[in-house]
Amino acid sequence: MDAEIATILAMDGIASGAIYLLIGLGLVLIFAVTRVIFVPFGDIAAFTGLSLAALENGHRPGTVGLVAVLAVLATLKETALLVRTRELHRLPHTLLFYLVLPLAPAAAIWFTTGSVLPMPLRIVLALALVLPIAPLLDCLVFRPIADASVLLLLTVAVALHFALDGLGLLFFGPEGVRTQPLTETVLDIGGFIVNAQTLLIVAASIVFSGLLYLFFEFTLLGKALRATAINRTGARLVGIRPTSTASKAYLLGSLLAGISGVLIAPATTMFYDSGFLIGLKAFVGAIFGAMASYPVTALGAILVGLLESFASFWSSAYKEVVVFGLLIPILLWRSLSLGEVEEEEAEE
Repeated sequence: MDAEIATILAMDGIASGAIYLLIGLGLVLIFAVTRVIFVPFGDIAAFTGLSLAALENGHRPGTVGLVAVLAVLATLKETALLVRTRELHRLPHTLLFYLVLPLAPAAAIWFTTGSVLPMPLRIVLALALVLPIAPLLDCLVFRPIADASVLLLLTVAVALHFALDGLGLLFFGPEGVRTQPLTETVLDIGGFIVNAQTLLIVAASIVFSGLLYLFFEFTLLGKALRATAINRTGARLVGIRPTSTASKAYLLGSLLAGISGVLIAPATTMFYDSGFLIGLKAFVGAIFGAMASYPVTALGAILVGLLESFASFWSSAYKEVVVFGLLIPILLWRSLSLGEVEEEEAEE
């Protein structure tokens, strides 16, 4: 391996790591606020890329029907709850959040199917379509069991992933697709040919990570999410509703998944089940940060991307083994450090 090949592999690894970074941040966010390891996170990213590809081909993506069904079911569930608790004054907000907003992009796609739309509008429609999926799934699946054990929540999340996997096969078929490149510019940097698409992925990851930091540090909603993640009981005592913050966390996570799907679809052939592997690699990065630290998760995600890139050069058949084998030393390190902390607390 010479310097040129190493540089190319490093750039590809950083680009892949940037995707895992966004998904890893979303996983940590949702877990910190809700205690749910949201396994279908990668599926939402894949659905975004596949929906965008369907729009480019003039087809109506099957996610339109999925969102419509989820929206109606969530609205009926929440309306029944309001009737039972005699809080009908909140009905307009419920209808807006669970019915009107999710159905608006679905309706827009329904009526524009077959039309030639500019790329920015297609991307916006694809993002808007998948944005409500995670909050609606939270309302229907996770909220009724919000106080259950983490193991039960994980089991339900895995079952939900397999359900979405089957729906993905039904909606998009077994064929793989790629979306049109966001840019076809090729740059010459220091004698190295660099695809601008790669730089765009890295830049987008940096920008959205920075925006996420500003959101948590300087907005009231961001501080409410942090408070819920740190102490749910304390958040309740100061008037923060955990159900509301959970919905916002799922919404923000869904946005990160959608952006990841838009960025990765032009560079990687997407299949209906591609999301699971993408989400699993992001999960390895999140484990670096113990599902709690955003900066360490970001570093872990970049490391996973670099390791995957170099492993594919040395032995493409074993690259997945190398990446997921990284979990073993991480978990050993985490378990030992946790044991030391528990011993110190016991002594005190």
